[in-house]
Amino acid sequence: MILCFDIGGTAIKIAEAFTPEDIRTGARIPTPGASYPAFVAALRAAIAGASQPPRGLAFSLAGVMDPDTGAATVANIPCLSGRILQADLEADLGLPVVLANDADCFALAEAAVGAGRGHEVVFGVILGTGVGGGLVVRGELINRTGGFAGEWGHGPVAQRLVGEVALPAFPCGCGLAGCLDATCSARGMEKLHLHLHGTAADSVAIVEGWEKGEPAAARTIGLWLEILSGPLAMIENLLGAGIIAVGGGLSNSAALVAALDAEVRRRILRRFARPLVVPALCAIEPGLVGAAVLGLGRLKG
Repeated sequence: MILCFDIGGTAIKIAEAFTPEDIRTGARIPTPGASYPAFVAALRAAIAGASQPPRGLAFSLAGVMDPDTGAATVANIPCLSGRILQADLEADLGLPVVLANDADCFALAEAAVGAGRGHEVVFGVILGTGVGGGLVVRGELINRTGGFAGEWGHGPVAQRLVGEVALPAFPCGCGLAGCLDATCSARGMEKLHLHLHGTAADSVAIVEGWEKGEPAAARTIGLWLEILSGPLAMIENLLGAGIIAVGGGLSNSAALVAALDAEVRRRILRRFARPLVVPALCAIEPGLVGAAVLGLGRLKG
């Protein structure tokens, strides 16, 4: 059994994984974000409370491990940033540890037991508070030792002129401006709507309005699709993914994902007679599922 943790800024979710199809979710505990000793103590308590001694630990966390140094950057859990986290946790917990970014775990979950099952190349896309992703090739994360692969939301590539509409380069949390994360995330969609119409609306209302045929929402979503589909089509041409699985809050609209699929497929070189961009199937706890797949694959024995 592998004990799995999905580490968020406010809560740690826990599961016991016996096989990729047998993942038993358990407790949810507060994340001690400011104190590393308190963080380790919480993990020790979870290990002690497991149904049987685990043979290893697998973590999904909203952070990045530097592939050269192993140092972690975890913005919403300050006590973990700067640490050589895998080595530190193995030393402090006395068990083998595997770590991956939460978007990578999402992609791995989709490749193993979700929409990407049976495909050699799976690109997992997050469209929600941010724009992110992860890449799985033949069942393995492309960035096995950590790093930034799949982070297509960052880089100043968002179109600034769409038809007759001139757009500002919206500032991004990464320090650049004009990133897809800043322009096509849920918050980005809201910025687009405000820029176009001068009125504020949240992304849920915008999508619902578009689904109902409201003209203002339709214009916003049309612009959003134009900006997002071009870069995603280029990524598909580069990767040759058999499926692009979409998670995050915006994926809750099947109609929006279908519209994105149509726009991407008409821009790519390969012709698909089936959908390429599809809603993720691991809608519940993909971080834990991905961590479980990762742990079961790497911590054999």
